[in-house]
Amino acid sequence: MLALSSHEVLGTTRSKKLTEDLLPSAPVALDICNPQDVRAVLDGFQPQLVINCAAFHRVDEIERDCTTAFEVNAVAVHQLAQECRERDIPLLHVSTDYVFDGAKRTPYVETDCPRPLSAYGASKLAGEHLLRATWHKHYIVRTCGLYGLSGASGKGGNFVNTMLKLAQEGKPIRVVDDQVCTPTSTADLAAQIVELIQTQAFGTYHITNDGECTWFEFALEIFRLANMHADVRPISSAEYGAPARRPPYSVLHNAALQALGIDNMRHWRAALADYIDRYFAANSPQTSNR
Repeated sequence: MLALSSHEVLGTTRSKKLTEDLLPSAPVALDICNPQDVRAVLDGFQPQLVINCAAFHRVDEIERDCTTAFEVNAVAVHQLAQECRERDIPLLHVSTDYVFDGAKRTPYVETDCPRPLSAYGASKLAGEHLLRATWHKHYIVRTCGLYGLSGASGKGGNFVNTMLKLAQEGKPIRVVDDQVCTPTSTADLAAQIVELIQTQAFGTYHITNDGECTWFEFALEIFRLANMHADVRPISSAEYGAPARRPPYSVLHNAALQALGIDNMRHWRAALADYIDRYFAANSPQTSNR
């Protein structure tokens, strides 16, 4: 995590088998659902803080079978919280806007009552509840619409990269226009998390970029900033026909950050413009398509 470059960051990567030696110079293989693996990593690393970014987030797949989602998003969080409590290590856990149902038409604050519409949202909410009940030295960070230069391997790429790829291939693009969210840069999220953990003010926080848009409006801004022509048209969620229901309005308000006086999240359009520039700089052979 570049935002923590001034700290020693020890990372783990997903695997069913734990590597024998804990090397701080490279990510360690970790099955977060295996309590023995978690204990071995914590004892080897002896961290001052644990940041849990692990999640099973294939939303439509989870709607068909939620077993793995609850193992990763809830049970494993509970086990990790127990291990952190025993070692007196603060735990930061990343959650989601999908804990809300979207019935509210103004941005959700941290104290609003969650009501997930999907099995994925329910599994993430269960993880939140288990963490709160287990270990008071925690930060729960809800965020929304993430994209970053590393992509999203679990989903086959993030939304921005997918839109750019489809446009470059000249394929017709259909994007839902009745789900409102706040696209959020992972770089901005990471920088804000660094500020948060320095406060040691434990609790639940919303961290997203500012503003709101539909996914279709997000796609249009991607193509405008990339100076690309795309055959993109709006469709409804019903037309899209995803198995899992999404909240029609999942904009989060960073109220708790503002109360601390540390809400530095910029508007989503500014964050996206920066990302587009970085994307094409990192993929220079493709810049001729802009």
